[in-house]
Amino acid sequence: MFTGNWYYFDSINLSGKGRTVSYDVMVISAHPDDAEVQMGGTIALLTKQDKRVVLVDLCDGEPSDFAAPGVRAEQARRAAAHLGADRLFLNAQDRLITDTIHLRLAVARLIRIHRPAIVFATTDACVHPDHAAVGSLVSAAVFYARLDHWDRVPGGEALGDTRPWAVERLFYPHCKMEPPWGRDFAFAVDVSSVYDRKRAALAEYGSIFRIEEGHDRLLTLYEAEDAYVGRLFGVAYAEAFKSQSPLLVHSPTVFLPALHG
Repeated sequence: MFTGNWYYFDSINLSGKGRTVSYDVMVISAHPDDAEVQMGGTIALLTKQDKRVVLVDLCDGEPSDFAAPGVRAEQARRAAAHLGADRLFLNAQDRLITDTIHLRLAVARLIRIHRPAIVFATTDACVHPDHAAVGSLVSAAVFYARLDHWDRVPGGEALGDTRPWAVERLFYPHCKMEPPWGRDFAFAVDVSSVYDRKRAALAEYGSIFRIEEGHDRLLTLYEAEDAYVGRLFGVAYAEAFKSQSPLLVHSPTVFLPALHG
């Protein structure tokens, strides 16, 4: 269910007052469009299943390639609506995002305020420095979020008035700017039934993709990767994920059939 929430947070003064909505899933990305590119189909599928999803962008994506300041953030709001998700922004600077204690605490605070069971981030990134910073940053924030007594830690005031929260799972979608994983991933999600919603979300981003020209090389490549992962399972489109920890199931019967057993 989309509730239309869209906030700019000050990553220094995250008071959290009035922002106490709990979410089932939190997707943390460097820029607006990263979540949609990497796992837009999965987000659409989760919200279709009545899961509450919030997208957290570490920056507003400025400067963007093809639009004036502020346009990309508005496009991000509309893209989130296509997927049925809420969206929050931190105020880090695009191109200059690094894994700092400051940002770790800011993200940990959001985790403690919104209490997601599952967090998604980015891993194995080396092309874009912002993407490369997200994996270690979010992994540390998830760890920080579960710890108590931050009021006793010099510099830990950002978490001192929040309660510990243990995330159940930390997953990583494939960053499409990076070399493909092939079959080296933990699981994939069949997003064929909601892929039109992923396309619609990405089509909002005229600030970074050449939407008006009717053909964008990057979007074509991104969709080709989703089609390739889907082909491994005999479906139209799928999104691949790695897991921070090994996966445990109650029964091996939970898995969908594979093409070759």
